[in-house]
Amino acid sequence: MRTWPKVKQLSFYFPEYRVIRATQLAISVMPALAVMAASGQLYLYGWEFLPQALTLALFFISLPVQGLLWLGWRARHPLPLSLLDWGNQLSAKLSSMGVSCPPLGAKACYFDMAVLLKTAFERLDANYWEQL
Repeated sequence: MRTWPKVKQLSFYFPEYRVIRATQLAISVMPALAVMAASGQLYLYGWEFLPQALTLALFFISLPVQGLLWLGWRARHPLPLSLLDWGNQLSAKLSSMGVSCPPLGAKACYFDMAVLLKTAFERLDANYWEQL
């Protein structure tokens, strides 16, 4: 989650930007929402609904964990050939500028693409990204 560049232009091509934003929001909001939902249920229905209140609280707490698990799964997912080709072109562009950036190998994954994109957004000017 920290490696992927937080740039809105990438949201049109990759779902990671939206998932990261939603997960960050869920990490900050869901614990409070879980406490409010569980305590509200206990207040309205009494202590005999404690198992249901705990289940509801655990559901709210699990939402950011699901986002983190999806991001971890996606980071190890292999790149499709079209992205692999585009990543190698971007790597060649960075290498021609003097930035040490090895090309993506045949077994490249989305984590490798995230590292490459983060380097590219730090080094390339905004004109390059407007052409996409």
